[in-house]
Amino acid sequence: MAVPVVDPSLNPSSVEADAVVADPPRRARRRPARADVLAIGAYVLLGVLVCLNYWGDVENRVSSHLPTDHSWFEWLFAHGAYSVQHLENPLFTTRQNAPDGVNMMANTSLLGVTLPLAPLTLLLGPQVMYALYLGAALSATAATSYWVLSRHLVRSRAGAFVGGAFLGFAPGIVHHANGQPNFVSNFLLPLIVARVLRLGEPGRWRRNGLALGLLVAYQIFINEEMLLLTALACLVVVVAYAVQRPRAARERAGSFLAALGLGGGLALLLTAYPIWFQFNGPQSYRGLQGGVFHNWGEDLVAFVTFARDTIAGDEAVEKTIGLTEQNTWFGWPLVLVALAALVLLVRRSVPARILAVLVVLFTIASIGPVVRFNGAETDIDGPWAYVPDDLPLVEMMMPTRLSLVVVAAVGVLLALAWDTLAGAGRPPVPAPRAGDDDGAADGHDGTAARERRRRVLRLAGLVAIAAAVVPLIPRPLPAERIDPPPHFITAGGWRPYVPEGRTLVPVPIPSNVHGLHTLRWSALTGHEFPIPGGYFIGPNERGEGVFGAPNRPTSTLIYSTMDANVVPEITEENRRQAVEDLRFWRASVVVLGSGPREAVLRDLMAELLGPPQRVDDVWIWDVRDRV
Repeated sequence: MAVPVVDPSLNPSSVEADAVVADPPRRARRRPARADVLAIGAYVLLGVLVCLNYWGDVENRVSSHLPTDHSWFEWLFAHGAYSVQHLENPLFTTRQNAPDGVNMMANTSLLGVTLPLAPLTLLLGPQVMYALYLGAALSATAATSYWVLSRHLVRSRAGAFVGGAFLGFAPGIVHHANGQPNFVSNFLLPLIVARVLRLGEPGRWRRNGLALGLLVAYQIFINEEMLLLTALACLVVVVAYAVQRPRAARERAGSFLAALGLGGGLALLLTAYPIWFQFNGPQSYRGLQGGVFHNWGEDLVAFVTFARDTIAGDEAVEKTIGLTEQNTWFGWPLVLVALAALVLLVRRSVPARILAVLVVLFTIASIGPVVRFNGAETDIDGPWAYVPDDLPLVEMMMPTRLSLVVVAAVGVLLALAWDTLAGAGRPPVPAPRAGDDDGAADGHDGTAARERRRRVLRLAGLVAIAAAVVPLIPRPLPAERIDPPPHFITAGGWRPYVPEGRTLVPVPIPSNVHGLHTLRWSALTGHEFPIPGGYFIGPNERGEGVFGAPNRPTSTLIYSTMDANVVPEITEENRRQAVEDLRFWRASVVVLGSGPREAVLRDLMAELLGPPQRVDDVWIWDVRDRV
């Protein structure tokens, strides 16, 4: 997310700065910390509010909208703890998709979070850790955004608070909190942007370059996609500034390029092996099969629609236009306020002009290959219609997510507009003095009247901003209950059946569609046993990325039986293939717990493997002597 920053000693409404960013004045540094504490406290409360529904039964609740993603990230927290506890390479694991394994760098692994938080995960469990981290990530993003805005762009702490709150809890961000904490873990991005825009400071290129390199390297282990969007936004910001201030840009180009080279070199040095592993290690892939995300563009009506998870939102609306991610969904009041702010500020403010460029470019870019309007595809080509699907990096991008840069630009614009309306730094109008002549008194009366009108207009503007953002206050994320793992799993009853080097095969086998609850067996036992299948992206036979493990005949038979809720006719070939698949998975025991398809799955597996044993609260097939 891009946050253009300028010298806060200048009036943002008329800034014509030669430098993009500068250190705040000393008096700003000595401001009381009370406002900062109140702002951060409010962000923490918002983070708690968003996750409130999880805490009613934190160990058995998952996102109602993305339960598979929720379970995947619980599994990731367990993976980080397992890697630290057993001193295993965190870039790869065979605890899922056994025996082939999963390339964690080629998936959304959140290693920059799960590894340092491993002790807490071991202590609290992945379910509690997930809910804690989700709220903390939202709050931390708002807090770092507030810090950058208040130290580098605006004087008004209230303006910085509004901007920070929007950057941390915008509808498009809260939407991703439904099972995708990597897209709300944006707390480093404001710091990265601020550092990029300080690279041109004379005499500080080493310090700025080193700081940028460390931040970028760490962000790579949190979310590479958001880092890419931030880099694109920074490129636009720097170019837009250089066009407006060519002389200042030329003067600082040497320091900027030196610091950028140092930062880039350091980031590459620190991440060279993980990045190589991502694209060349085991279970790596090249692009996604069929470019599945390439057609996902933002619906034009979505920009003026209230998001589902806000207090003004309506779940029924998403059935019409919510076919893709809800990355904007500003609501019409905020769109009108943002447009009005741009019109009023763009002629007087360099930051506002840069924000206008960001909004226009990334709004257009987010439309995708076809313009969508109110849920329907039009006959109008979008910009992505002219972009080849197989370009490196582009093939993995989802056009609608480019609108997250627009979200960031709107958040900064809100802070800038509030600061301007609040008149931060404007000297007070002098009151008339005794002894002034009548003309002077008339002049003072006129000045006072103008000031009163300005105050009324400012108040109206502040009320308009508040009225535009209040409907976007998030509601608690919807959650649903999921059955806990069987006692046989959690109590360790499986241990005598799974020797070292063998796998436990849960039924159904986890995939991106089926087996949500069986994937959690692995997460909630700390990855103590490996399982086949899973929820991840891996290569197909052509090296293209696909979701989940390539189906074996037996897993396909299990899924089709679940969907039909009827056991098909089983042949000897089915039984032979089942043994062969179990041999491939290095299975030692097949386990079926309770669930809505328990009866039909028990009958299916009995047809394939013979009568099961009832052990504790599960059905098992001990296959050690058969495979």
